Amino acid sequence: MSALVVFLPTHPVTASTEFDFAVTTDGTTVSDHGTAAAALLPSATRAGVEVVALVPASMLSWHRVDLPKGVAAAPQRLRAVLEGLLEDQLLDEPEALHFALQPQSRGTGPQWVATCDRVWLRAAVHALEAAGRPATRIVPEFAPEGEPALYALGDPEQPMLVVAGDDGVTTLPLSSQALGLLPSLPEGTPCIAEPAVAAIAEQVLQRQPVLRHPAERWLQSARSSWDLAQLEFSSSGRARAIKKLGTAWADLLAAPQWKPARWGAILVVVINLVGLNAWAWRERSALDDKRVAIRTTLTSTFPQVKTVVDAPLQMEREVATLRQATGATSGSDMEAMLGLLSTAVPAQTTLTGLEFANGELRAKGLAAPPADAASIVANLKSQGYTAAMQGDTLVMSLGAVR
Repeated sequence: MSALVVFLPTHPVTASTEFDFAVTTDGTTVSDHGTAAAALLPSATRAGVEVVALVPASMLSWHRVDLPKGVAAAPQRLRAVLEGLLEDQLLDEPEALHFALQPQSRGTGPQWVATCDRVWLRAAVHALEAAGRPATRIVPEFAPEGEPALYALGDPEQPMLVVAGDDGVTTLPLSSQALGLLPSLPEGTPCIAEPAVAAIAEQVLQRQPVLRHPAERWLQSARSSWDLAQLEFSSSGRARAIKKLGTAWADLLAAPQWKPARWGAILVVVINLVGLNAWAWRERSALDDKRVAIRTTLTSTFPQVKTVVDAPLQMEREVATLRQATGATSGSDMEAMLGLLSTAVPAQTTLTGLEFANGELRAKGLAAPPADAASIVANLKSQGYTAAMQGDTLVMSLGAVR
């Protein structure tokens, strides 16, 4: 996944707001990061590069609801249903919030719902669109998915502690007083801290955390299956499909993780080309051998032939000449054709005329019923002759009917 990940600020967004960002070409390593105004953010220089808007953990709240059957498949009703279900759990008015349902929603049973300030999110998304960096996806910084982990982040003045996993997302101040509010965690739960608050995290948690730069964590968040671009923020199905197809195609062409697949595809093409060339060479060689054998047969059988142009035709002519010289008949002679015709035509049939020229015999006056005519033609063809009825005339020859 090639992406520009933009970390949305927690304060209201204006035209002069600066955004933290990270750029990746493979979805796993940071190739660039920094802070810039929306218009100065790195641009998507090639097709398929995603712009991922990352919503800070402090701007989101998470809730579990039981959706009525069929609501998830009806977006026009979803918001009203969510407002009714969460009305008693929300600190803000439902009309001021944006709602997003968990991905791959089953439509019934407990579902995770994310909420955030609707006006704030709309301003941030519009700022990116105005700068020519429209968000392909909107993802949460942390989501209720995966194995649980502790994250220490922020700055030394306001450090935060986030617990994220399948059981939910909890955001607390990074202080000893807040530790009692932590949910029960398994032994050996990973602890990850940003460098700016690593010392505070070690002091409060009494364990040494793993250091990770915020930009690296943003890339991990960008790979989430969550997409908050729902309801009024959702793209059309066609636009979303085009974006996904473009991203997948760009990754296939350039992403490092697809390098073995690209080399494999190239190798398959090369092997097929080599195999086709080898097969063609073998077929040409076999055909040349047959041509040599035919020419050798002609020149050895008829030594007077010095130049071979069309071996089969020359051999046919030489055989005909030899047959004429010895007085032997062939299937293309009139006598042979009349003999075969006499056996194929019913005895009571009276012909009105015969014509023979250039190996072709025409028997006139064969006024036979269609069934009998078809039987005569089939009989002659079974003997190796070409035969056809032209009115009451039967035309037969060893070659094509002329």
